[in-house]
Amino acid sequence: MKKGNPAPLPPALKAELEALAARPDREIDLTDPECPPMSEAELAAGGIRGAFYKTTPIKKPVALRLDADVLDWFQRQGPGYQTRINAALREFMARHR
Repeated sequence: MKKGNPAPLPPALKAELEALAARPDREIDLTDPECPPMSEAELAAGGIRGAFYKTTPIKKPVALRLDADVLDWFQRQGPGYQTRINAALREFMARHR
């Protein structure tokens, strides 16, 4: 499944999410023992998002000129050819450090 095309939510989960989104902020219990407040250090380190955020390098769009046969070979392998080209370049980079 591609990142931009998630599977549809089941009706029960969709209804639960809509009910949560409709709750006013004043009804949210911020003293939940399963969700203690974060310290300044935890917030500075990225908080909850920082703990689970993917730590792969940032992708940058570039215009890259490749030999036609090289590009064709990667494309014939199926979807994800740009990711495979990136992996091949990363492997080359690691070997030549």
